Amino acid sequence: MTSLLSPEAYFHPSLPEFWFGFVFAVFALYVVLDGFDFGIGILYAGVDDADKETMMGAFGPVWKANEVWLVLFGTTLFAAFPAVYSNLLSRHYLLIFALLLALVMRGVGSKVRKERSDDLWVETCDRLFVAGSIAAPFLLGMLVAGWLFGLPSVVDIAAVAVGLSLTALCVVFGAAFMAIKSRGALQAKMYKRGQQSTVAYVGLIATSLVYALVVAPGTAPPPTVESVGTAALLTVGCAAVGLAAIRGRRPYTWFGSVVGMGLVLVGFVAWTMFPAVDPAVELSVRDGIVAPLALNLNSIFAVTLIPIILGYFGLLYSVFSGPVEEGTTYG
Repeated sequence: MTSLLSPEAYFHPSLPEFWFGFVFAVFALYVVLDGFDFGIGILYAGVDDADKETMMGAFGPVWKANEVWLVLFGTTLFAAFPAVYSNLLSRHYLLIFALLLALVMRGVGSKVRKERSDDLWVETCDRLFVAGSIAAPFLLGMLVAGWLFGLPSVVDIAAVAVGLSLTALCVVFGAAFMAIKSRGALQAKMYKRGQQSTVAYVGLIATSLVYALVVAPGTAPPPTVESVGTAALLTVGCAAVGLAAIRGRRPYTWFGSVVGMGLVLVGFVAWTMFPAVDPAVELSVRDGIVAPLALNLNSIFAVTLIPIILGYFGLLYSVFSGPVEEGTTYG
């Protein structure tokens, strides 16, 4: 063990690899937590006004907090791998701005909907909310595909396939979360939508995995048969548990299985990418990591702040636990 403030060596020899895992752990939390927000926004298009109020009441108190994990993902990537941060922004500049625009559309649509009551205003806000909720996970999936496969442009079949897969996964997340937060006819509708979107996700992710294995898009080495097979088996297993939970009307088990599918997806990306951290330029974890003193200090900050953030989220979700009461509104 080396001193925490050593300018020449990491205080633990595996610290760079730990931070690689930490970056993807933060990203996985974002996919899970903001994933159900996106899913609720997509499902929002197919319900009546009363159910829309229930859905707003379900995600309204937590959605802004969930986006903390996107900020934290960008912060940890910049703090540990600044070259990767700059490379991704420069290669996919317009895509990232489109992603930010989609997040703004979703936020504006849900936040200002109650400011006026005329039909045109409400309808416009609802459309912004739905459009942003569809576009954000699709664009995020395209960004992840560009990063993983080393795509020079996101105008690629692989990027579109991953974008569609992540969007379908978010629909499953949203349906599972709403099955916990609702009762009666709305809950029954969420079970039905969740069953359909689970099948769609498995089909889309299977197509994406096979395409990546056979075609090997981009400049990065293709994924191995082992990684593709493992990801496929784990995804099918989680989906089977989820479908059984839907039939048994066990929403918490269902949501846990969807979390499993999300972790498998992010884990596959990390496993396939490692030991590179930016496959497009063949940049390895060891070559892309910041200097020892900076990473040692970052580790101190992370150990101090992450438990506080996790504690806050535990408190937040305990306060807003359980189904949404009838008549609850947001905005």
